Amino acid sequence: MKDPVKKYFPLFVLPVFVCFCLCFVLPFVQGVYLSFCNFFIPKDAHFTGISNYVTVFRDTSFWHAFLITSLYAVSSIICVNVPAFFIAYLLKEKFKGVTLFRASFFLPNLIGGVVLGYIWSMLFDGILSHFGTYLTASPLFGFWGLVILVAWQQIGYMMIIYIAGFTALPEEMLEASQMDGANRFQRMTKIIIPNMKSSIAICTFLTLTNSFKMFDQNLALTGGQPIRTLENGMQLRTTELLAMNIYSTYQINNHWHGTAQAKAVIFFLLVAAFGALQIYATREKKEKRTKGKKA
Repeated sequence: MKDPVKKYFPLFVLPVFVCFCLCFVLPFVQGVYLSFCNFFIPKDAHFTGISNYVTVFRDTSFWHAFLITSLYAVSSIICVNVPAFFIAYLLKEKFKGVTLFRASFFLPNLIGGVVLGYIWSMLFDGILSHFGTYLTASPLFGFWGLVILVAWQQIGYMMIIYIAGFTALPEEMLEASQMDGANRFQRMTKIIIPNMKSSIAICTFLTLTNSFKMFDQNLALTGGQPIRTLENGMQLRTTELLAMNIYSTYQINNHWHGTAQAKAVIFFLLVAAFGALQIYATREKKEKRTKGKKA
């Protein structure tokens, strides 16, 4: 007799597959096509070849946004994951009130990016006003303001992943190392961190992709300001990240819709590459761990 699950599997999958094609695959294919076109609205698009991509790679604002986003991603990886790891280490044990502490660290992750951006903008401006300046007066203030904001928001989320990694650590190995006279630093560097590589890889790639996809907080906190005028008369938004650069290209210049679409395709390929690297890294570690257990 045929398994009922296998028998009715296509029936359950079909609606989801149709929605996926209509809501993701079709718009994505259309978006890729439009990246090779010049248009104001999609139905008026006419094919122009790779001219949009040539414009993207000649666009100073795109490369500036890419550089700032890369620096922001590296800073965020350090400022989010290092505190999250050690907070998780402190809160991995069960004691009275531990659930409250975990919840308090996780709560900022539930607040919307735009709301966070405006709240932190007021906080930073209030602090900096005592020194006669404000957040968007300097690119340095805006950059580190974004790093502080994202660290405050995402530390709790990464903490939960690290706590899950700590609970999966082999207790026998930790107890054996303690009996052999290993101190806390030795246990951390020789046992805990090597066995937490999967959790560290997941959190690192999550922070990396979140940094490149950052838009709401960037728009609400700095709006890309301050603006610097280049020698050719072009205005450069000094704290504009990559996602906001795509938005600005589409909104500000009506003749650059195709260029904005080309930037969006490049942006998608970047994020997809990070996702593929994450899958490869975590899968490789799982395979090595499985082989080690079999041996």
